[in-house]
Amino acid sequence: MALFGKPKYSAIKVKKVQIPTGRWMKCTNCRETVDAKAFETAFKTCPRCKFHYRMTAWEWIGLLLDKDSFVEMDRDMLPTDPLGFTDFRKYTDRQREATQKTKLNEAIVTGMGNVTGHCVGLGAMDFSYIGGSMGSVVGEKVTRLTERCLDERCVLIIVTSSGGARMMESTYSLMQMAKTSGALAKFHQAGLFYLALLTNPTTGGVTASFASLGDVIIAEPGALIGFAGPRVIEQTIRQELPQGFQRSEFLLDHGMIDMILPRKEIPAKVQELVTFFSE
Repeated sequence: MALFGKPKYSAIKVKKVQIPTGRWMKCTNCRETVDAKAFETAFKTCPRCKFHYRMTAWEWIGLLLDKDSFVEMDRDMLPTDPLGFTDFRKYTDRQREATQKTKLNEAIVTGMGNVTGHCVGLGAMDFSYIGGSMGSVVGEKVTRLTERCLDERCVLIIVTSSGGARMMESTYSLMQMAKTSGALAKFHQAGLFYLALLTNPTTGGVTASFASLGDVIIAEPGALIGFAGPRVIEQTIRQELPQGFQRSEFLLDHGMIDMILPRKEIPAKVQELVTFFSE
């Protein structure tokens, strides 16, 4: 038969191409595969859809301040468990796990540094530590930073990323709203400049206190900013909320924030503002 008379073909060996590990990543927002290096170069912003991923406290410090100028304050200030709180887990276990995960002792890093040579106080919140929630230590560190800037008469900058007050500390955490606001009232009375930089998300007691008290308030594109979440509000008032409600673009239209800047433009604007209000 002709079938058996056909020449035999040998298998073609295809050379495998080694793709470097970590070369590509999938954006969780647009679901596209993007260059991981371009993502890092854009300060954790998707090169395709421009979605802004969360940055750590130390990444914000490196982005905003002059190189090697930062001196941390109150690094050894640790949270306690005044209520002996337990839900699914003990609060002390949550603290220990958060520290192991983030290498931080709390949800904010504070200290003094320079922006274009001008002295500033900087506080940067980190959502990875128990959702960036504000307990007694966070409130105390923000207050001490504000008072330090008041004493040295320099610009104050706070980067927020928070789920709000820390429920494991109950009333102790709610008291931090009044404490931080009181410190900032004295700061404003002295005629000094406070810049609030709101990132995704900034909610709850943080929004209801120091996040909303900046002389200039800058937000990142698409950031969720509000007190209670949209779903809670809808269930409470039993009305459908406007499209884009509690996103930074909606808040800009309604006068709650001063400007929206993509992350790559923030350092230049911070330098401009610090220079202007330091001279």
